[in-house]
Amino acid sequence: MSSATVTTVSSNGVYSFTKPNRDSITLVAGLGVEGDVHAGVTVKHRSRVAKDPTVPNLRQVHLIHAELFDEVAGAGFEVTPGALGENVTTRGLDLLGLPTGTRLHLGAEAVVEVTGLRNPCAQIDHYRHGLLKQVLGRDENGELVRKAGIMSIVLTGGEVRPGDPIRVELPAEPHRPLEMV
Repeated sequence: MSSATVTTVSSNGVYSFTKPNRDSITLVAGLGVEGDVHAGVTVKHRSRVAKDPTVPNLRQVHLIHAELFDEVAGAGFEVTPGALGENVTTRGLDLLGLPTGTRLHLGAEAVVEVTGLRNPCAQIDHYRHGLLKQVLGRDENGELVRKAGIMSIVLTGGEVRPGDPIRVELPAEPHRPLEMV
């Protein structure tokens, strides 16, 4: 896991499905990505705010593995970092295989705690028709597999840049598999 790196960082101060790539982003403890529309103590995703705006924001930082872009390219879909609304694109780390509560040390200072899986939504098909089927799959037991990345909260703030190493700190056992948040 020592080869895990941040490949791209992205943020957007307005509601938009995609997020422009940045030279760096600053994570703020308890809030998320400084200046990003989804930063906050309580939920910021519009569909969740409509249900209950007081719910804690477990989706402060969205991470996607660049390997997903490689996979969907094989099916004819060109997807670039930031296009699916993620803040941090990684390479060399099985994000979907991490247990809930894993701490990811991003660069020199920032630490995020993994809260769960992103639930791919219909907006993915608005971006590229048919892409939603590519980021949802079934395992050998027929269970739904969500491949559109993971969500996290910021424990320790700091600047994150492309090329930064990622260090994984697993939680105490027993490990809990990721669930949708």
